[in-house]
Amino acid sequence: MAEGQKQQHHEHDKGYKELLSNKKTFLELLRTFVNEDWVQTIDENELLLVNKTFVLSNFQERESDVIYRLQTSDGDIIFYVLLELQSTVDYSMPLRLLIYMAEIWRDIYQNTEIREWERKGYRVPVIIPAVLYNGVENWTASEEFRDLLSESGRFGSHALNFRYLLFDVNRYQERRRFVQGCQPDRQRIRTGSEEGKRGSSQTSETIGGVD
Repeated sequence: MAEGQKQQHHEHDKGYKELLSNKKTFLELLRTFVNEDWVQTIDENELLLVNKTFVLSNFQERESDVIYRLQTSDGDIIFYVLLELQSTVDYSMPLRLLIYMAEIWRDIYQNTEIREWERKGYRVPVIIPAVLYNGVENWTASEEFRDLLSESGRFGSHALNFRYLLFDVNRYQERRRFVQGCQPDRQRIRTGSEEGKRGSSQTSETIGGVD
């Protein structure tokens, strides 16, 4: 990819990141694209945007795109949504998501007392991995982790697997209202960023566990 194209994609992804850093826009994304019961139980007042930079195994710092800590309206369940923003197809996406999820859990582990981890009733929070894709070409990368594993079918349920949510915004005709409303133009980015600062709690510190 030419340098100019890389810069253009980077700016486009940055625009979506700024938009989705506004908790109302992020919640609208989930409610527009995900038809599952757990989405309807999210307590909007408990949405927490997590600013986290991970140091990966190659010692490169990588800032996650968007991570939200969420809680159900009855207060019983805390979970996370990890959202990666893409304007080009990335065939390594399932592996990238696994690395980021492991880093989130590792952060929780490092900031939780050992006696809590050893307690029988302690539970690690669920992480919902997701990709928002706004590219022109079809998204042809696998949506399941096991498809990256050699001969995974031989090992059945013993082979690690997960499936990520894919928000292919340019191909959801029935969701056109959301897509048009979230075009990352400068005015909306500026407005969304200002609202996000006022209306969304943020943290760059530890990511909490779940009892």
